[in-house]
Amino acid sequence: MLRQRDIRQRFDRAAPDFDNADFVHAVTRDGLVARLEPLLLKPSAVLDLGSATGSMGQALRKRFRRAHIVSLDLSGAMLTEARSKKSWLSRASFVQADAEFLPFAEGSFDLVVANQLLPWMPDPQRVFMEVARVLKKGGVFAFAGLGPDSLQELGRAWASVDDGPHVNRFPDMHDIGDGLVRAGLADPVLDVDRLHVSYENPGKLFSDLTRVGARNSLADRAHGLTGKQRFRAMAEALTSGSAGGGILFDLELVYGHCWGAGPKNDPAAWRIDASQIPLRR
Repeated sequence: MLRQRDIRQRFDRAAPDFDNADFVHAVTRDGLVARLEPLLLKPSAVLDLGSATGSMGQALRKRFRRAHIVSLDLSGAMLTEARSKKSWLSRASFVQADAEFLPFAEGSFDLVVANQLLPWMPDPQRVFMEVARVLKKGGVFAFAGLGPDSLQELGRAWASVDDGPHVNRFPDMHDIGDGLVRAGLADPVLDVDRLHVSYENPGKLFSDLTRVGARNSLADRAHGLTGKQRFRAMAEALTSGSAGGGILFDLELVYGHCWGAGPKNDPAAWRIDASQIPLRR
């Protein structure tokens, strides 16, 4: 389970340099925009969930010039960076809030986009339920995240030196699809892509992870210092398969979209007209 307070603090610190380090966010942003092209959407209201520094908002502005785009993020510092990009501020709003508790009325948006938000959510199912609530019937929810094959090399390297949790556990795309349907969203379509990433050395890798706020935020992680000896042993395990001391690892990129089905019926609000119940003869 992830600690939202730690995540917010780390993204606040990462915000000024975020765009220079998070190439994964850029890759999946472009992948999401490309996957929206065939849907022929003309939204008037768009919600960018987990907007970070606003790069997705800029891309959405180019694609949907007449839409009002709402950028929502847990980090106030990320939203400050997004506001500083003056060129796309027309018909734009910025909201600091938790994606599990969206401050919007039912059916507020024609399109909801979430680029690399789900890997940071303690309860993705809660996010799906909130998206289903604020999405108009016939609207689209499009998202990108990481699958369970991501960062396995890093996980194995840490496992060689201790038993503590160091790498987040990413959901399988079939579990994501089931969760979308349970939340009341319709006709989910998911696909997977791969991104191969190489680093010259562990120092460069962990520098980039720090610059994008992607360090260990697991609630059950060890809270003491890792220690130079253990970190060195992990780094040696991470580079053991490379003659030059470099690192090569894979990321499983999961893309998906589904459709709004309108508000779900509340069982507590059901009414039965007794006069319409046929008599048994």
